Amino acid sequence: MDRHPDEATAGPNRAETSGRQIGVEAAALDRERTAVERMRLPRAALRRLTVLGVVYVAVIAGITVVGGTETGGFNVVPTVVALAFVLETTDSAAGMGFGTGLAPLLFVLGYDPLQVVPVLLLSETLTGLVAGAVHQTVANVTFSVRPLNRETRLLGLFVGFGSLAVFLSVGVAYFAFTFSDAVIEAYVAFLVLAMGVTGLVRARLQTRIEFRPRRLVAFAVLAGVNKGIGGGGYGPVVTLGQILSGVYEKSAVAITTLAEGIVSIVGVLSFLVLLAYGVQVDFRLLPSIFTGGFLAAIVAPYLVRVVPNGVWRYLIPLYAFGIGLTALVLGLGV
Repeated sequence: MDRHPDEATAGPNRAETSGRQIGVEAAALDRERTAVERMRLPRAALRRLTVLGVVYVAVIAGITVVGGTETGGFNVVPTVVALAFVLETTDSAAGMGFGTGLAPLLFVLGYDPLQVVPVLLLSETLTGLVAGAVHQTVANVTFSVRPLNRETRLLGLFVGFGSLAVFLSVGVAYFAFTFSDAVIEAYVAFLVLAMGVTGLVRARLQTRIEFRPRRLVAFAVLAGVNKGIGGGGYGPVVTLGQILSGVYEKSAVAITTLAEGIVSIVGVLSFLVLLAYGVQVDFRLLPSIFTGGFLAAIVAPYLVRVVPNGVWRYLIPLYAFGIGLTALVLGLGV
C-alpha cells in the first residue's frame, strides 16, 4: 500500500503545490493528465476492481440464498437499495452524505433510530474500507506505512479521536441522557449547513491555506460525537475541516472515507455493548443498504479520479449545504 499505480508517472511539482503537504500526488495527476487520460486505469488497478466486483456479486448471492426475500426479516427493499446507492456514491465521491442524508430519509419512511443508526454504522464500516482501498488504487490518495507519510498520520488522528468520541457519545446518548430524534436531526443539519457555507466562502475566495494538523483534532472529536449520537454528520465535518486546513480536495475525500469506515467499527462495537445490556437493535435494513452501498463504494472513487479537482472544490461544500438543508427540512417536517 506504499505506492499507488500512477505514482511513477505523475511525480508532483511541489513548487506548484506550495503549502499543500497532503495530496501533492493527486494534484500532480490532475495537472499532468487530462480527464480522458485519467479515465484509463493501469492493469493492476483493473484487476483489483474486478476482484471487488466478484466479491460484491458473491455477497449479494449469499444474502439472497441465506436470507431470501422473506426469511427472517431479511427483506431487500428496492427503495432503500436505490437510496443507499445514490447516497453512498455521493459519500465516497464527496466525503459525506451517506449517514447524514440517508438517516433522515429512513426516518421519514417510518424506521426508528435503533433500526437505522446501528445498520448505518455497520454499512459504513464495510463501504468505507472498500472505498478507501479503491481511492488508493485509483491514485486519489497515497497511504504509506513505511515510511509513515502525512496522509497516514492524518488518518490515524481522525481514527483515534473520532473512535473515542463515538464510543463516549453512544454511551451518553443512550444511557446518561435521552435526546429526541428532532434534536439530534436539527443539530446535525445546522452543523452541516454551517460547514457548507464556510467551505463555499473559502472556495469563492480561492485562498491557499497552509496545512496545520493540530486544528483538525477538534474536527475529529466533533465528527465522532455526531456519528455516535445520530449515525451521520461525520463526513462533512472531517472533509471540510481538512479542506479548510489546506488538504487537497480529492485526498481529503479519500482520507475521510477510510477514516469513517474504521471509526464506524467502534460504533458497531458500542451497539453490541448495548445489545448485551438488553437494548433491542434491529438489523433488518442491512441487506438493502449493503446491496446499494457496496457497489457505490467501488464506482465513486473512480469518479473522483476522473472529474477535475476544481469541480470538487465547489461541489463538496455546495453538497454539504444541500444535505444539511434537506436534513433540516425533513427533520422539521416542512
